[in-house]
Amino acid sequence: TVLAQPSPFAAGEQALVFTGAMDYWANADAVTWFANEVLPRVRAAAPAARFWIVGSNPTVAVQQLAGAQVTVTGRVADVRPFLAHATVAVAPLRVARGVQNKVLEAMGMARPLVATPAALQGLGAVQVAGLGIGESAEEVAAAVLLALRTGGNAPALREFVDAQFG
Repeated sequence: TVLAQPSPFAAGEQALVFTGAMDYWANADAVTWFANEVLPRVRAAAPAARFWIVGSNPTVAVQQLAGAQVTVTGRVADVRPFLAHATVAVAPLRVARGVQNKVLEAMGMARPLVATPAALQGLGAVQVAGLGIGESAEEVAAAVLLALRTGGNAPALREFVDAQFG
């Protein structure tokens, strides 16, 4: 199973994971905004939180986000271990069209998820207890912190995906 694969994260690390093609403008915008506006708010209350940007072809701007609190992986052979072991999956898209596979993948892997309304719009009215939704940096940070504390309601997210797309 995927969970049997080793965690790519350090012990004790609270991994906040974004997956996607990093040469796509909307993804690059999302991770830049999250790293600059949301992550400092999260780390003020949860210093073990680290942002992982997992995806191919990171732009120079995305690569420049890498540092003590942010890892930019570039292309990986398999994103599943990153999602399977993520403390919280994040989809902070400010511009999105259609169903976002990154959202479905995180839900399907039964991970706590925090997303913006734009990232969820392709799914229609998602009513799943424990799904963190926020639009402003403050709202997204608060949703991430809540998910870090409670673990969200990851099984319900998996059930939603199975019911809607299974």
